[in-house]
Amino acid sequence: MPNSKPTTPFSGKMERKGNQGEIAGILVEFLEVAITSVVYLKGIYPSGAFERRRYMNVVVQRARHPQLREYIHSAVSGLLPSIQKGLVERVAVTFFNTDNIPMERFIFKLTVNQSFGSKVEESDLEFSLRSFLIKLSVSQPLTTVLPRDCRWEIMAYFRSLPQVSTSKDAEMWIPTDTKQWQQPPLITPIKSMNSEPLGLQLYLEHPSSSELVSG
Repeated sequence: MPNSKPTTPFSGKMERKGNQGEIAGILVEFLEVAITSVVYLKGIYPSGAFERRRYMNVVVQRARHPQLREYIHSAVSGLLPSIQKGLVERVAVTFFNTDNIPMERFIFKLTVNQSFGSKVEESDLEFSLRSFLIKLSVSQPLTTVLPRDCRWEIMAYFRSLPQVSTSKDAEMWIPTDTKQWQQPPLITPIKSMNSEPLGLQLYLEHPSSSELVSG
């Protein structure tokens, strides 16, 4: 599947129009909080770079540094139109070693039922998503210890790419030149839900042992 990463940060107000807009809007807000939680969990920045906030009645972390906060916000908010149209398959937070090789990926796999016609209760959706934030906060034992000089980025995998000519947001994402693993990764599930109209899976990907030897 095509995968992309955001270019320079941009900002935009999230609009929720209709049922799909409400679902996508809640999901995008959730992703912003969850990705910030992932970055905090990995400890690649000092703890003082974050501050405690409450979201969906759960204590979470918010980035204090403006550039870090804007990068995460702009990346996920730029996906809003594509999520509304069902074009986004996965959103990944990928961590690299000093050789620019992926060492760990947190994967959010999305399924939004475009034909779902009933009204979605926001409280029900938030209740389901809240459990992901709780599970994520205690998932550090499942993760890999990263080198000190590692870097990370947000990536999106599209089922099909938006038409650049008709979508300004598509222009905010560029194809990535990230090195890919040659062998299937090791997958560690963290949390999943599958209820109409939203399906969501959160899992870890790590390179296989043969990949590490060959690398």
